[in-house]
Amino acid sequence: MPRSDETPRQQGRVAITRSAVGTPSRDATQLDSAPLSKTRRKHAMQALQDLGVTLVSLSPARLDALALPQKLAEAIAEARRLTQREARRRQLQFIGRLMREVDPAPIEAQLARWREPGNAEKARVAAAERWREQLLSNACALDELCAQWPVADRAKLAALVARAAEEHAHGSPPHAYRALFRALNALLSRNS
Repeated sequence: MPRSDETPRQQGRVAITRSAVGTPSRDATQLDSAPLSKTRRKHAMQALQDLGVTLVSLSPARLDALALPQKLAEAIAEARRLTQREARRRQLQFIGRLMREVDPAPIEAQLARWREPGNAEKARVAAAERWREQLLSNACALDELCAQWPVADRAKLAALVARAAEEHAHGSPPHAYRALFRALNALLSRNS
């Protein structure tokens, strides 16, 4: 049992009083509007500067597709021109400061779309791989493929299948195997 002359802190408990907190509880909207800590602000500014470095590494055509503000586009062009390390570092910091005025979400979304191939392309590549394996393992697969895609060059595909099977049997490099994939991928992309 605690002694009566001990303070709450000495008893192992912390007493929260109105004077210690300053105000009663704040709701969630007040917490959201609270200023960020200095560390979080620094992390956010570093993220914007990193995004600026990514923008500097993009091709001019891709930069034009982003429709950046004129001042930011000029700063990026200047950063590309600079070769001295310290000057380039200062320019990248300047780009990071200009990025504060731009909404980074659309830029990051477009960069993500450019980094990842689309789902349609992934599906087409997977279908080309499946057809290649079927053609090499099943003699009737070429008939099915030509029935599904009448524009397919049957003679070329048959020759590639035969060469790929021969390469596999002899253990030689898979040149025809890859050529068969490229032909199937081209066929599927033409008809998608």
